[in-house]
Amino acid sequence: MMATEPGVSCQGREGPVPFLRFFDLLIEGLAGSGKVIAFICLTFMFIALLVNVVLRYAFGAGIAWAYEIHALLLPWLVAGGIVVASARGGHIAIRLLPEMLDERPKRLLLIIIQLVLIIVALGILYSSPPILRAAQYQSLSTLGIKQFWGYLGLIYAFACMAIIALCEIVRLIGGVKISTPPPDTQSLS
Repeated sequence: MMATEPGVSCQGREGPVPFLRFFDLLIEGLAGSGKVIAFICLTFMFIALLVNVVLRYAFGAGIAWAYEIHALLLPWLVAGGIVVASARGGHIAIRLLPEMLDERPKRLLLIIIQLVLIIVALGILYSSPPILRAAQYQSLSTLGIKQFWGYLGLIYAFACMAIIALCEIVRLIGGVKISTPPPDTQSLS
């Protein structure tokens, strides 16, 4: 089960809440997209690096674009990881206060945390157009591809974070049952 707060599921206080299942599926879908993006980026970067190393040892010269492709794919790899971490509740968190609270105050605190996440994500999205405009004039020398395409990972990551946080707010307001995860799955922070 993916949720921003480990231990939160679409089980309501009185049993399953079908309406909230949509939000679970949306969060799982976004996490899946992050996994696919991360997998593709890692695979392509690894293969490019491996082929380049083999060519350098075998023929004394590698492929020039293999040094540049990381400038495009690394931001997307990080973005995919951010989305997966956000969907799983794997971002940096201190869980001491929520664990000390009763159900209602804990729910309120979690809603406030999600609102702060939305504000931060939307703030980054709001301030990113100048960076994207500047990146349209930066090209990778060998590939000729604009850096803009790498920076789009920023938009993807923070838009997904905002959507996930909004889904979590709806789930929390909808009455999902909040439980403390078992010690073996808790964050060590």
